[in-house]
Amino acid sequence: MSLDNETGMDPCGIRVRPISGLVTADGLGSGYFVWTTLVSNLARIGYEEKTMFMAAYDWRLSFQNTQVRDQTLSRIKNNIELMVATSGGQKAVIIPHSAGALFFLHFMKWVEAPPPMGGGGGPYWCSKHIKAVVNIAAPFLGVPKAIPLFLSAESKDISLVRAIAPGFLENDIFQPQILQHVMRLSHSWDSTVSMIPRGGDTIWGSLDWSPEEGYSCDQKREMKNSTRVTNPARAKSAISLTRSANFGRIVSFGKDVAEAPSNDIDRIDFKGAVKGHRAENRTCRDLWAEYHGMGFEGTKAVADYKTYTAESIVELLHFVAPKMMARSTAHFSHGIADNMDDPKYKHYKYWSNPLETTLPIAPEMEIFSFYGTGLPTERSYVYKLSPTAECHIPFQIDSSANDEETCLKGGAYSVYGDGTVPVLSAGFMCAKAWHGKTKFNPSGIRTYVREYRQSPPTTLLEGCGTLNCAHVDIMRSFALIEDVIRIAAGASGEELGGNRVHSNIFKWSEKINLQL
Repeated sequence: MSLDNETGMDPCGIRVRPISGLVTADGLGSGYFVWTTLVSNLARIGYEEKTMFMAAYDWRLSFQNTQVRDQTLSRIKNNIELMVATSGGQKAVIIPHSAGALFFLHFMKWVEAPPPMGGGGGPYWCSKHIKAVVNIAAPFLGVPKAIPLFLSAESKDISLVRAIAPGFLENDIFQPQILQHVMRLSHSWDSTVSMIPRGGDTIWGSLDWSPEEGYSCDQKREMKNSTRVTNPARAKSAISLTRSANFGRIVSFGKDVAEAPSNDIDRIDFKGAVKGHRAENRTCRDLWAEYHGMGFEGTKAVADYKTYTAESIVELLHFVAPKMMARSTAHFSHGIADNMDDPKYKHYKYWSNPLETTLPIAPEMEIFSFYGTGLPTERSYVYKLSPTAECHIPFQIDSSANDEETCLKGGAYSVYGDGTVPVLSAGFMCAKAWHGKTKFNPSGIRTYVREYRQSPPTTLLEGCGTLNCAHVDIMRSFALIEDVIRIAAGASGEELGGNRVHSNIFKWSEKINLQL
């Protein structure tokens, strides 16, 4: 499954390709359903192979390279044109899930852009062919969960394994076979870089601020306080006593650093550190990607910088994985556009970043953001230096870091989301940046936010997925399937009931100072 580390394309002599057709909707193993339930329900209202197709693509590649290698974007364009033509001009409804939403965002720019970089469909192709784009669990602004993948090839779940069984992942049998291989794999996939948080500190917060500031993961305590404290002055003092996590500090080396006032943190810039090989033995270097070139000084410098925000995280990744970032940032960008008329934004590297590209001129089109909320979702991390054995990854999540009041568990601070994508990433674009006529939405395409609150089954007969709004399980949510079917049957966003939210996405969005 690895790709070539230099090109991001096929390794010599190996070709792995996605299968095509509705068969790609099948579950990926026992109990892991993806599109099967939704496709079955669409069939019940008359959809079939000639009116519905599955746009399978190789999600390891950068979006533009799917066109270079497989002509994937051209195939999607041709299929949509064929369906619209054979249905008497009825426009298509597009339903991307997860990273597929970024892929289709790229497609909408590609299809209208002139060749050779684009598909040559002209400036009104989307307006002529697309009725609605129903994004499900879309990580429009990236996910903090991607950062541990690059830094230490782990997640909060793996860090908890460390806490339960110390030494298990560090022993000579498992360490080279698991984490180093995961790191080598992820560093070869350009698509993973599209998951790095976008928008920098403006979106995700700084050392002392974040949009979710004041968030409490203890809903019961919050409700209890709100019912008991009726005096406004007392309410104000009660809120001030509640500690909140510094979510803008996406990575902090030490729990004390994550909590300390920024003025008390003594930081040393890592960018001037001298790198060097850790040891002369090269036997393990094929396994652990680029870390063998860091050396002791480089590793120490990363930890001495103490804490990283969304902007400095990108600089950090250029330092620890320069080959991967040099290759991948030729295809993806993570900033915010000041002037959308700048000619540089015609390049494909900006097309999947909603903060550096514009929606098509398609005023009759609608864009939906459907996603789950109510599940703890990783937002920032406490790290520590790991043992400096030659073949070990030098950083790891500190699984001993816990604090119930600030939503810190197993080294990860959490906010609400679908378990993978925080509410901020899934909802901000439709809640604010695309809402109405803005520089990112020049024709005023109508946008809607529809949240689905996590609700565990009350009986075994309900099954595990019908009310589950986790990142993948949401594809079997009754409420979501009903909304998708109504749109596929012709309903508009207003007929669905407009926005429906359970989180503070609109409140958090207003805190973000973004010129629109």
